[in-house]
Order: sequence, then structure tokens, then C-alpha cells
Amino acid sequence: MSEAAARKVESAGGLRKVGLSALKLANFRNYAALALRLGPEPVVLTGPNGAGKTNLLEAVSFLSPGRGLRRARLTDVARHAGDGSWAVAATLFGPDGETEIGTGIALSADGPERQRSVRVNRAPAPSSQALLDLCRVVWLTPAMDGLFTGAASDRRRFLDRLVLALDPLHGERVNAYDRAMRSRNRLFEEGRTDARWFAAIEAQMAELAVAIAAARSECVALLRGAIAAQPADGPFPAAAISIDGTVEALLATTTATEAEDRVRDDLASGRPADRAAGRSRSGPHLSDLVVIHGPKAAPAAECSTGEQKALLIGIVLAHARLTSQLTGDTPIILLDEVAAHLDTARRAALFGILLDLGAQVWMTGTEPAPFETLLGEAQFFRVEDATVAPSRREGVS
Repeated sequence: MSEAAARKVESAGGLRKVGLSALKLANFRNYAALALRLGPEPVVLTGPNGAGKTNLLEAVSFLSPGRGLRRARLTDVARHAGDGSWAVAATLFGPDGETEIGTGIALSADGPERQRSVRVNRAPAPSSQALLDLCRVVWLTPAMDGLFTGAASDRRRFLDRLVLALDPLHGERVNAYDRAMRSRNRLFEEGRTDARWFAAIEAQMAELAVAIAAARSECVALLRGAIAAQPADGPFPAAAISIDGTVEALLATTTATEAEDRVRDDLASGRPADRAAGRSRSGPHLSDLVVIHGPKAAPAAECSTGEQKALLIGIVLAHARLTSQLTGDTPIILLDEVAAHLDTARRAALFGILLDLGAQVWMTGTEPAPFETLLGEAQFFRVEDATVAPSRREGVS
């Protein structure tokens, strides 16, 4: 990294700036191979639809636990003309220098492996959770535009991604709870009645349920504070957020220990009804994120499409600022086609907020014109037919 770039890394508003100084892809989506060098500034990717802009953002999103910003199956990520393997590697810059990180599906004698591996400085990591010790990645995509009118499961996953950026163990708890719940459902399917089996699983479910609900509740409370700290006359309306969930409601009125006992007892007493339904009828797997348009006091689902987009952007920006404040590190922010549907004033305000955050932000668009106010502040690349090159129009070299 150049001396000028190093100075920018050290001057992110008192925060430790974290981002990518290099990105390499192999057999990822439409990229057979790619090697991209980057500075610490925001990254603007422009080009025609289908060129591979979103694929680049998805590749960066895999430098975090989970299935990436598309929630894709690992087999779907591999290039169609490839052998089933794929890899994403990056050089991560931070206050302590550079770190090599990578993830992907390796090829074995029997074909592509079923689970993705993770490496840090070329050494195997125990799981993708190790990536959270190095960077936090948050994103906003067009697919999320229907978040407030869609299924509760979408909002729950959105909330859990927000929590994960603040609490790296949250994902493991959610996965463990889901496994325990599936085990309990399997006992129902098999006609098992042994109370000892159920009691053991339900004790685990209760402990995890309370931990999950507590992490969600804490995140929402902190996020409410971050939203309240934003200017009341800002470009994005303040969202009033809360959680609608049985375990979260319990924690609001009792201690964690008492809530755990209550959840365990409810699971035991609910076995007959759950057996008839073939599923667990209550728990954090059914919680919902409730969002209200603050200035209008209207449910987000009843707002216009533009208002919903503005609400969502405001939540993501507040969360990015909160993540920086709590971790001391700036997150990597991925914004796919975010500028296309904003008016000129709101778009300029968004770019100003992003520059103030000091984070490495990746943005996509079909044309460079909407990003003109970022000239001299961002690095521009043109993406065409799975090739990426610095944009000469923007004077980027």
C-alpha cells in the first residue's frame, strides 16, 4: 500500500479503517479469473446489466459468515463452465497492516467439496466465524426493497445480519437453535415419546432462545439510539423499530434465568400441540422486526416504495455508524444500485454521509453520471463482460 493510502487508512475519523486493497476471484459466477488492486477510498462499479457488478459485491459478501448477499447455494456460485470449485481471496488492510483472507469450494478427488473452507494468512480457519475478527461486511441490495411487505423470515434474517456485525457469536447460536428445533421436530415425526429426550433438547432450545432474543433486543435498543442521534431533518426518515416475539417480550419483563425457565416449561407443556402441528409454534424462529416510519407514525409496509427505500437506507447507515462506534473498525459497506432510485439531493446527501463514515463503500450503477459528486473522492471501475478496469473517464489510474 502506498504512503498516501496508508495515511487515509489512519485518518478515518479516529476509527480504525478496514477495507480491501486487493480482490482475486477464480471460477466465481461469470468470472473465470480476476485480480483487482484497490485503494482505501469508496469503490464505484459501473457497466451494463449482466456485466458482473453485483457478482463482485457478492464475492466481497462471502468474506463474512453466511451465504452471501444473494443467499445462494454454494454450488450455484461456481462458474457454469468451471469444474464446480470457486475461490474468493482478498488482501485486507487495517490498523495492524495487511491480512490475507480467502474462502471457497476446493476440488477433491470426488469433485467439489460440500462445505466452503476459510483461510487467514493462508492457514485454515476453523469456520467462517473467524472472518468476523477481521472485518464486518454489511449490504443493501434491490432484492431487499420488499423487506417491509415480505415474509417475516426475511426481516428476521435482516435483523440477524445486523446483530452478527455486533455480536460474532450470534450466527452460531441461531444455527444451533435451528438444529435443536429440527431434532425436536424429528422426534415428533418419528412418534417418539421419551420425555428425557425432549427435556434435553428443550433445555438446549430454551438456553439458546433466550441468548438469541437478548442479542436481538440489545441490537435493536442500540440501533434505536443510533437512529435517534441522526439529524431530525436528515435526508432519510427516522425509523421506529422494535421486535415482535414471545421470548423478546419475556426478557422485557423478567430476568434471563426466569425467561429460560419459562421457555423450557412452555416447550414441555406445548408438546401435544406441537406434535399435532409438526413444528414448534413459538420461539425466536418466529420473531419479527417491526418498523414504523417515525415522522408519519405509519407502518413501513403501508408507506410508498420510495419511503420504504429511504427507511431501509437510514437503518443501514445508522447500523454502519453503530458498528464503527462499538467495534472501533469501519465496516465494509456494499450498496447495489442504491443511487438509481434516489433524487439528486438525496443522492448527494447519501454520498456525503458515506464519506463522513470513512468506510470503504462499494457501489454499483449502470452509468457513472449519478456518482459524479464523488469524483476525486472515490475510485471508479468499468465492468463489462466479466472484465474490470479503471475508468478513464473518471481519471482513475
